[in-house]
Amino acid sequence: MLHYNHKGCLRQLELRHLLLENRPAGGCRPEGGETRSALVESESGDAGSALVEFVFLAVLLMIPVVYLVITVGQLQAGAYAVTGAADQAAKVYVAAPEPAAARTAAEEAVVLAMADYGFGQNDVRLDLQCDPADCAGPGSLVTATVSLAVPLPLVPSLPGVQLTAATVEAAASQLVGRFR
Repeated sequence: MLHYNHKGCLRQLELRHLLLENRPAGGCRPEGGETRSALVESESGDAGSALVEFVFLAVLLMIPVVYLVITVGQLQAGAYAVTGAADQAAKVYVAAPEPAAARTAAEEAVVLAMADYGFGQNDVRLDLQCDPADCAGPGSLVTATVSLAVPLPLVPSLPGVQLTAATVEAAASQLVGRFR
């Protein structure tokens, strides 16, 4: 509740924020000989602790959230990488003139697709299946399945320990054409 004294100055009864800002209202001095230090004396023990608590909690809560976002982004990149790699491997395999060269070309396509998304060739696996068993025959269905163990971001690799966020897998199929 605010009241005005006989000089027209604002006198504060409940709210002390005008005095805490180190300036009295309307250029008037506090009444009753109270000074700013006397009013703030009871609150000085907590001075600055809110800032320290905010910084501590912000760092404590933000680091896991940022790491989670980075990990989800890494998983999404892995999903896109295996989808593209499986599609390209199946297309390259079907377009190759000989089965021996087709397998090598499909493996190279997978390695190239993984490199485009920042993944190494050690974490990826390619599996080729044909239906019927003769992959070179016209009308054969070639299915390329690519799986990738997505590594945890910002975690150095340790010898003998493989830390992965998840394993993502994709498959794509192509028909061997009648004319090569």
